[in-house]
Amino acid sequence: MCDQDTQKDVDEYLRRHPEMTRRDFTKFATVAGLAMMLPPVANAQSVTETDVEITTPDGVADCYFVHPANGSHAAVLVWPDILGLRPGFREMGKRLARSGYSVLVVNPFYRSAHAPVVSLGASFGQPEVRNHVMPMARALNADTHFTDARAFQGWLDQQDAVDTSRGIGTTGYCMGGPMVMRTVAAVPDRFKAGGTFHGGGLATGEANSPHLLIPDTTASMLHCVAENDDASDPDAKNTLREAYGAANLSAEIEVYTDTLHGWCAIDSTVYHQEQAERAWGRLLALFETALA
Repeated sequence: MCDQDTQKDVDEYLRRHPEMTRRDFTKFATVAGLAMMLPPVANAQSVTETDVEITTPDGVADCYFVHPANGSHAAVLVWPDILGLRPGFREMGKRLARSGYSVLVVNPFYRSAHAPVVSLGASFGQPEVRNHVMPMARALNADTHFTDARAFQGWLDQQDAVDTSRGIGTTGYCMGGPMVMRTVAAVPDRFKAGGTFHGGGLATGEANSPHLLIPDTTASMLHCVAENDDASDPDAKNTLREAYGAANLSAEIEVYTDTLHGWCAIDSTVYHQEQAERAWGRLLALFETALA
């Protein structure tokens, strides 16, 4: 999960790759620039996109809903990383919709602020950005993860663009990793697949560790682990494998070489396109089978 230790790894990487520091990330963080960073979607569907408001037990969440322009489709709930709902995650949600899914990208910080909660091109590496988002992240917990997941699932199942005969998928990045694991446990009869990308805190020694919920789930799972996250907690992947094995559940867990925490977000300073595309391909393969 994003913290000072993972940021030290990023800072050291950028120091050793000065060509990265000269890039104008603000330019790439524009909507047009972000779209150009992603390969085209094969057989892409035209999509409809809207900003929506969803009532939860704690207020009203502002979210982004994007889906194929015609028909009803399996739904996917997306939990962004610690920088929240922003243009990069809108573009990633839209890409998933073009592959045939009805996608809800949420603002996890709606209790504190309307999205976007950071400016265009902001980085967790900036102290002022960390000081802004960390208190909002700390205000969330296992209870809010559960209540939000149920509220968002209930909203999705009321939409004409969602095929309720098919399972729902969910993805999460960074702090969204634990949210994914609690989501599939919150409504196990609806959530049939989940994917985490450089997710932090998935298997801890705490009493509310997400991995302890695995016996309460039915979802097929994908965990894409950053190399430096694995180096800092090498036992986590083994704990996950053992828990899924004991529950007789399907789970693909892989450490992606040459990656740093944050490598899958297209507006991250450590975005690794080759490995991010491989992880994206594994996600599409998972959804194709598990959400049928």
